[in-house]
Amino acid sequence: MADQKALYISYDGMTDPLGRSQVIPYLIGLSATGIRFSLMSFEKPERYDKGSKAIADLLQAHNIRWLPQHYTKRPPILSTLWDIWQMRRVAVLEYEREPYDIVHCRSYISALVGLWLKKKYGVKMIFDMRGFWADERIDGGIWPRDKQPYKTIYEFFKKKEKEYLLTADQVISLTDNARQEMQGWKLRTALLPITVIPCCTDLSKFDPKKIDESRRQALKAELGIDDQDIVMSYLGSLGTWYMLDEMLDLFAAALTARPHLKFLFITADAPSLVYEKAQKKDIPADRIIVRESPYDQVATFLSLSQIAIFFIKPAYSKKASSPTKQGELMAMGIPLICNKGVGDVDHIIEDTQAGIALDGFTASDYSYAASQIDRLLAIDHEHIQQGGYRYYALAEGVKRYKAVYDKLKDTVV
Repeated sequence: MADQKALYISYDGMTDPLGRSQVIPYLIGLSATGIRFSLMSFEKPERYDKGSKAIADLLQAHNIRWLPQHYTKRPPILSTLWDIWQMRRVAVLEYEREPYDIVHCRSYISALVGLWLKKKYGVKMIFDMRGFWADERIDGGIWPRDKQPYKTIYEFFKKKEKEYLLTADQVISLTDNARQEMQGWKLRTALLPITVIPCCTDLSKFDPKKIDESRRQALKAELGIDDQDIVMSYLGSLGTWYMLDEMLDLFAAALTARPHLKFLFITADAPSLVYEKAQKKDIPADRIIVRESPYDQVATFLSLSQIAIFFIKPAYSKKASSPTKQGELMAMGIPLICNKGVGDVDHIIEDTQAGIALDGFTASDYSYAASQIDRLLAIDHEHIQQGGYRYYALAEGVKRYKAVYDKLKDTVV
């Protein structure tokens, strides 16, 4: 039987952080199993100019043919329609150059073209949905649902969502929560072919045993962290979904009983955003640290913390969300404080006993979390790490993707 040939379509760029962490590692792993990939992506010009050579060299080294396209941002809607036209044109040219057996569509825009390719050429289609995209646009306030043309666009993609699910040969969901939600939809099919693969990562880059202790101590001194301090950390951006006010409220409640607590924000967002909100909550400025970290130093920053926290807005669309940071934090062996109602977050916390997941954002919830700090600090770090590897290891993600491709092998001749 011949090797499988696949066209992977991503509307995200490979020179974006997301492309580097959530597309390329999987494709490298799958390419090593004999699957031949052409990868079409849409690149932001500034990032492409800075990072394209490194990405091109990496992909070429793993026999992945890269088809980078220009991402068009303006005018709204029309620019996306133009990109979809380009996506279809390049997909046809690539098929005419060498027919592929499978089109792997990352999210909803790419699936528009994948659906068309399946109907035109009879290729197998993988709908790698990455979440409830149309609902995320509504829940995040990006599309005002009661205003045109966004109301029509939302309704269009909700109809397409069902068509993708019914037409795709295989569906990838980031969470079991979303899989169960979709199985409850009335889609005239007994069982959708859904495989759950969370946002995995190369957890070897988040190994506390690999931390340079001298660098760690220097960073600790640089940030003004004393030996008696207990550090709570937050990793990542603070926009749209991440609940800064509520995280600060919990910290303030814990600080009352623990004056040596410090809150370390590892983020590229403006420090003033955090400090201004903290001041309004009467949190002393010397209890807050906000610092951006290069990617290769994130693990060192995290190693300074004894507890990590992230609160995510528990909107409907977040049933399908898999926070990459959860795997990274667990790989570091750091106990977590999270909230329920987001993907499989609370199930994983409960299953691995890696921390606590709060029911809500009330004073009693914060008081409860503060009372649990001693218990959190006592959790065995290796136990948390093992849970992180069980759920989020890249090798496991590649294995699950390979199983999906193997189910489509009967079409390769």
